[in-house]
Amino acid sequence: MTRLKRLMNFDLPSPAQPLKIGTRGSPLALAQAYETRARLMAAFGLVEDAFEVVVIKVTGDMIQDRPLKDIGGKGLFTREIEEDLLSGKIDIAVHSMKDMPTIQPNGLLLDVYLPREDVRDAFISPNLGSIAELASGAVVGTSSLRRRAQLLNRRPDLNVVEFRGNVQTRLKKLDDGVAECTFLATAGLKRLGRDDVPATPVDPEDMLPAVAQGAIGIERRADDARMQEMLAAVHDTPTGQRLAAERAFLQALDGSCETPIAGLATLDGDELHLRGEVLRPDGSQSLSGERRGPIKTGAAMGVELAKELLERAGEGFFDWHAH
Repeated sequence: MTRLKRLMNFDLPSPAQPLKIGTRGSPLALAQAYETRARLMAAFGLVEDAFEVVVIKVTGDMIQDRPLKDIGGKGLFTREIEEDLLSGKIDIAVHSMKDMPTIQPNGLLLDVYLPREDVRDAFISPNLGSIAELASGAVVGTSSLRRRAQLLNRRPDLNVVEFRGNVQTRLKKLDDGVAECTFLATAGLKRLGRDDVPATPVDPEDMLPAVAQGAIGIERRADDARMQEMLAAVHDTPTGQRLAAERAFLQALDGSCETPIAGLATLDGDELHLRGEVLRPDGSQSLSGERRGPIKTGAAMGVELAKELLERAGEGFFDWHAH
């Protein structure tokens, strides 16, 4: 420990001057903040009181009765947190990477990721085990445009309804019979320790996940050398390599919450395999493609794959026609 301290050019956080971790207040967001804290405690031999978890209310959590696309898309879960980070009220912010816009506000950096959890979607139903078991006309609840489009592409006979809220809210809606099934990220259920949830993981071959699903990102101020050095100790390089490809793909597609996009990069030795999919919002058409190449070319592959799919999609492909 003393050697580590000697190598560092900064003071470690302490109970008297705790490191402030900003997060949303949902149980999953808090679980992610606590995981970040635990990894930093382990890396630097710190006590829990050397950290303060600061809960920040965000617009996306306050407005539950409307689809995200109607109230402003992805920044809804990050804007207030990033304002507090820029103003110095918090030292770092912990995010679900699949909620994150691909471009950071001036002055902020997001390039540290914890080891990625299970990337798969989970099929959640008290009575059924898979999408195939759903009867024609069955009601499926989801707030994800991607999942909606993927489902309707495979099963246009299903009735997909809007389903917002955190894990607890959505499970209650299922119990109340609002829908026969819903979908959640397997990673979220694992991080919450929710083995009690009737969940069946869906193979990515059947439902390609959201870009960066299962990954936690830690954002900091660009000029904060102390945080840069501390966070380097918990960064997971393979996760960073996979997200570089996936997020370049998303950015080149100009991905937002209004566009059904899926993407997943996997590593095999020195090679990266990237798969991507774009869909019409009503599920009537799906276009997919893939790239393989050296890991270091991941971001370039992401941009290439996006260009290919955009060319194949043509004009008006992503126009939103709600039912």
